[in-house]
Amino acid sequence: MTRVWQWNRPVTVREVLEDLQQERSIAYTTVMTVMDNLHQKGWVRREAEGRAYRYTAVSTRAAYSAALMNEAWSTSDNPAAALVAFFGMMSAEQREALRDAVRIVQHDDEAAEAAEAAAPAGPAAAEGESGERAEGPGR
Repeated sequence: MTRVWQWNRPVTVREVLEDLQQERSIAYTTVMTVMDNLHQKGWVRREAEGRAYRYTAVSTRAAYSAALMNEAWSTSDNPAAALVAFFGMMSAEQREALRDAVRIVQHDDEAAEAAEAAAPAGPAAAEGESGERAEGPGR
């Protein structure tokens, strides 16, 4: 997955193989099997191109990491304790990144709430205080 994310474009097994072979010896069939497994698990989609496939990541690396963290956290018998232990393992830099992320999410939540409060509340919003529909063209 790292190679697919790094390239950020559809890749073939051959391209991934050649890239990996710069670091170590690896067989074509090994890379092909891994790419097929990733496809079966839904992490990449593939499109036929001649006799080969081009593989594309289904989600970003950040979304993948978030899904892994969510899965680990949600399967804990004590999620709060798991989070405290996780935060305790973080460096000061990671905790600051977490604070930034929480601020972003809180800001997005506040903006969404403000937008909801400002938006008309469906058909009832078109009615006057007496409960009668407002007169308009064609009524």
